[in-house]
Amino acid sequence: MNDLSFDDFMKVDIRVGRITRAEPYPEARKPAIKLWVDFGPEIGEKKSSAQITVHYTPQDLPGRLVLGVVNFPPRQIGKFMSEVLVLGAPDADGEVVLLTPDKDVPVGGRMF
Repeated sequence: MNDLSFDDFMKVDIRVGRITRAEPYPEARKPAIKLWVDFGPEIGEKKSSAQITVHYTPQDLPGRLVLGVVNFPPRQIGKFMSEVLVLGAPDADGEVVLLTPDKDVPVGGRMF
């Protein structure tokens, strides 16, 4: 494994966001949900496509805090432009569980 410097780590801009809207994305190659996430006034609302359908439904997600990488370039996912990478970790079966703060914190806060 390669060592990562602190300066390299700080280049990855991970922020707290609040999901404002979620919709099924049946056109995706793998089951996914389209997300709209508010990252506060500095960054605004960004879209993401997330393969989280095993543990979440679109109705479960609005209002939930998540962590996302906001400085990756946008990526076309089918007909949907994903602007942010919402972070998750695999459960024992390899299915994604969203990473979220364990306390209510302001949106837009940078992880460090």
